[in-house]
Amino acid sequence: MGSGGRLTGNRLQGVVGGRRGCNGAEELARAGACEVTGEWKSRSPVKTGLPLWMLGLGADLLWADMNRLLAFLFHQGVLDEQFLQLQQLQDETSPNFVSEVVNIYFHESEKLLRNLRGLLMEREFSDYKKMGIHLNQLMGSSSSIGAKRVTNVCLAFRAATEHNNRPGCLRALEMLEHEYCYLKNKLHELFQIEQQRALAAGVRYPVQNN
Repeated sequence: MGSGGRLTGNRLQGVVGGRRGCNGAEELARAGACEVTGEWKSRSPVKTGLPLWMLGLGADLLWADMNRLLAFLFHQGVLDEQFLQLQQLQDETSPNFVSEVVNIYFHESEKLLRNLRGLLMEREFSDYKKMGIHLNQLMGSSSSIGAKRVTNVCLAFRAATEHNNRPGCLRALEMLEHEYCYLKNKLHELFQIEQQRALAAGVRYPVQNN
């Protein structure tokens, strides 16, 4: 997929719904990413503040950091194996596929979150059906990239809309925004490590957009 391509709605789900058969837990274990309790921390022995690739420490340590972070996110239920399916679609011909798809997801999700908050802030709000449509879109795209916790909050949010429960919707929106921000921060962290690993391996990699 070219960097200029745009994927929206069902197209985003279609692109990432391809290959199956990847056992993510086994792959992460083989890569040495078994320690997943507590807050994730990089083990890279860098005290200078410089990235590993500038210090000539190679790609292996960064690869291990990526796997430890992924294992942590799986253990916390932030991601599920659909994210690994997405990674399997990335290859030498499309080295930035995952970050491109996830950045499209971020762009679309933030529009949907703004729409949800705008609806709930209306003084005479009553359009729970429209809110449900936004949630179905967000739930579908979140599921397609493996954003498990965001998907689960969307389910609870949708249940509140089906009961016309405005206080429940407000609580669910706050939780959804929190989970979305956490996911975005962690995936940006993952992509930054991947960028450094690519540089350490001598591969050109574009700057990740925030």
